[in-house]
Amino acid sequence: MTRLALEQVTDFGDFTKGKDLKEFFKRAYSNISSQNCLSDVRLSPDGRHIHVIVRQPKSGLMTYDKYQRAHPMQSQKHIDLVLTRNVPIVDVIYIPQSKPDDAASVLGVIFENGKAEFWKFLECGSGWHLLQTVDLCNSPRAKVVSVSVCQNFIIWCEERPPSENSNSVCSNFRFCICKKTVEVNEGGVSLGNVKIALHNNPRYTTISSGDLVYLLPDMRENSSLGFSKVFIVWSPERDTFKVHSACSCTLMKSSSKESDFKRLVTDLIGLLSTLNPPDICGFSPTGCGDLLLLLSTGWVCIMKRDGCLRNIYKLPDNCLSASGTQNSLNIYNEILALTIGRTLFLIDTKCGLELERISLKTEGLLFVNSLDSHSPQMLLETGMFVVTQRQKPSPTHSEDSSALLVEAVFEEACKYYQQRSLSSTQLTVEKLKKGGMFQAPISLAAILRDYLSNQKTKTGEKHSSGQERLMSSLESELRSLVLLEDIKTSMVKASEKDLENYCETLVQQEICRLLGGELERENLQYLNSIFQLFPTYSWSAMQAVLHLRCNGEGSLSSKAPAELWKIILSPVQPTANFAHCNGQQKHTTVNLPVFELLCHSIFKFQPSWLPRFLELAQQQMGTTRSYGVKESSESLPLYKRALTVLPCKETYQHLEVELLLCSERPKAIMQALRILIEQSQWERVTQVAERFCRKSPILNKEIFDALLCEVSQHRDLDPYLDLLWTLCPEDMTVTSILNIVLKNLPDSTQNSGPFEAQGSQVTIGLLKPLLRKVLQRETKPSHRYADILQSPTIPPLTPPRQPKGLFRDAEHQETKPRTSS
Repeated sequence: MTRLALEQVTDFGDFTKGKDLKEFFKRAYSNISSQNCLSDVRLSPDGRHIHVIVRQPKSGLMTYDKYQRAHPMQSQKHIDLVLTRNVPIVDVIYIPQSKPDDAASVLGVIFENGKAEFWKFLECGSGWHLLQTVDLCNSPRAKVVSVSVCQNFIIWCEERPPSENSNSVCSNFRFCICKKTVEVNEGGVSLGNVKIALHNNPRYTTISSGDLVYLLPDMRENSSLGFSKVFIVWSPERDTFKVHSACSCTLMKSSSKESDFKRLVTDLIGLLSTLNPPDICGFSPTGCGDLLLLLSTGWVCIMKRDGCLRNIYKLPDNCLSASGTQNSLNIYNEILALTIGRTLFLIDTKCGLELERISLKTEGLLFVNSLDSHSPQMLLETGMFVVTQRQKPSPTHSEDSSALLVEAVFEEACKYYQQRSLSSTQLTVEKLKKGGMFQAPISLAAILRDYLSNQKTKTGEKHSSGQERLMSSLESELRSLVLLEDIKTSMVKASEKDLENYCETLVQQEICRLLGGELERENLQYLNSIFQLFPTYSWSAMQAVLHLRCNGEGSLSSKAPAELWKIILSPVQPTANFAHCNGQQKHTTVNLPVFELLCHSIFKFQPSWLPRFLELAQQQMGTTRSYGVKESSESLPLYKRALTVLPCKETYQHLEVELLLCSERPKAIMQALRILIEQSQWERVTQVAERFCRKSPILNKEIFDALLCEVSQHRDLDPYLDLLWTLCPEDMTVTSILNIVLKNLPDSTQNSGPFEAQGSQVTIGLLKPLLRKVLQRETKPSHRYADILQSPTIPPLTPPRQPKGLFRDAEHQETKPRTSS
């Protein structure tokens, strides 16, 4: 088996002033929580140059190269431009070469005041040389806030000084998007004229990907009009703009040759008020026109160049908040690499499968090396690392494994026979070996010795046909048994580096073994201890054993066999191991069943999966009923068993509601509806009502009665009355409606006037559409039983009556000629 691992490819000692760089990164990483230092680190496309933008105490640029050369950027001239004037640096960019054979790198340093310096790195020379200094902006008062390179264009977002008559709203739209053509030639860098592509726009961050430029809003500036909810995709060559949102995969608007931002989004103002997209926590261009997005919901998505937003992977819940804001992500061929804090995730982009999760000692920065774009590369405090495929350490076969396994067979046999023995005499291994009373452990020990001897010698010795059939039938069990024992032996001798891999493999093997047969009391206790001692490994093993997959829509799928689900979903009695009373879980000394163990693990690592797992378990319950898994009247239903893992806190009431709704049971649905009503989540209440009223007439009546009581007491449901009236059951009458309303009217205040400023009671005007609808239904003649109630005008003829005996004789006479013929 192979696994993905980090291997160091470059030490900082290979760079100029590598020791200073290492010390600088130590200082930067120690203050990472307060100064987001990694956001100011840039690497060249070939990974040979590291640039660190210094913000405090004075602005500057620290550049480290892979070759042992002098550092010309620390010359007196550059110090005068950067340090003495203390002009902040916006960003550094690498200009693409017109000649691909030219290995010299041209670096552009963009300053906040619109100045730009272009430097060239010469291998045969002394390092960096200043080519020229130019002005990007036409206005000396302009201010550059972001910059990028897209093909042969330099793109930047420029802030114009506010006018004297501008108000606070207009001050948010004093930015513009500009572009200039750029070309590297022998004489230096030649720039074209400035062209304003978009003006009167808010502050944007420019990100280039292929031939497109993404304009992402600055989350620090929240516009009252909601323009931070959308971002723009711009093609510099065609000057076309497309407006997108992170909560929708559909194109909101497309426009060409439109240079005014206000005109571009004027007809979207009404739509923006209804949008509530997640925040963008991280992004990275893919180089082919797509953009990777890390959203505040935990989803990693890719925005395709055609406007389609595709979900790739869902991070564990609370992962972003627990790890801070530091993150980086990139796509390498078909592998998504993502760092959240000190954890590196490697994801298969085709199916969203987590390939590996690697713990880091410090935060890292992912980058794409143009010389090797298929391998994830990372900059860490100690150097540059690359993700490679490494063979998992195979367990070493011990010389004494045969004797240990044979001894384990007899020890297990002692436990087995002792439990079923009526005698109080203690069984020992020596008695089993010598007594000859129990042939099963002796035979199994002989089979193990024969199997292990063949494994050691690798001989192709042929056995009898009966022995061959026996060995072939036991091959898989023997292999897993020997592998498990070898892993245990190897863990004792393993180094600290390999111990974690052995432990993960061992936990998965043990969980798979325990769930492969009937779970007795000792095995269940052992399984509980594994989940308690190794929660992380147990969570990974559970996903592997059940083959759990989460698709882009959030639903779970499993490829586990029905026999495994039969063990997981085995029914438990309400007093078996815990009681759930008023949302509180009372543990006793008895161990948790398998289903509760899995629910606890899901709730700890991925709480949002718990309702989906309940749905999956209920589907499997229906599938495995032919295998004997039936829910009796005395056993707890699955949704109540899943509810026991929730602590008695209001924080997780949303999960409780989801579990109750997933059960599809009327009482649970009404309980969830009451919780939503108590929380005044009226939009969610109407959604639940509309969804479940169509499934059952009885449930429809209960839901409508509950909502009609709420309508009688307050006016919070006024925006949803049209929808509620459509849910009125067919057997409701005007009298029953008025009775419900009158019974639930709140007490009127004594000193209230005839006209209240803010009325809180229901009025006849609000009930009028409902009453009119029910009256029309009552007065309209019903044709449901018309064909039954209709009777013919002429009654049918009475059949001739005869005595019993005569009728039987006549029938007998009639059947005689038929038989004779």
